[in-house]
Amino acid sequence: MFGLFEDSHNQVYNGQQHESKFSHELVAGAASFAAAKIFEDKQRKEGKPVSHQFAKEALAGIAGAEVDKLFESKGLNYLDKEKVKHQAQQNVQQGYDDHYGSQAQWDPNHPPSV
Repeated sequence: MFGLFEDSHNQVYNGQQHESKFSHELVAGAASFAAAKIFEDKQRKEGKPVSHQFAKEALAGIAGAEVDKLFESKGLNYLDKEKVKHQAQQNVQQGYDDHYGSQAQWDPNHPPSV
């Protein structure tokens, strides 16, 4: 769903860049990609369609949790956590709308209509 954030995810989660160089946008992108992957994997495993509202709320919650996890595990206290969290939540909701907004609901058995 969020291929454009995959590079950010790899840099932050796989240590391809030194942590002192992480920006708000990079960390938010990484958390966004992780949230999308976690959500899609879980929903595909369950195989049940969900409403757009539920999907967007779930994605925002997962993105926020991923930001918290990154701040704890990577020691990112030099960044504004709330700014990163807000950006990650905006990223996942916009990415969701871009990929799935034209469908009646999010169905894990059907690809996005882009």
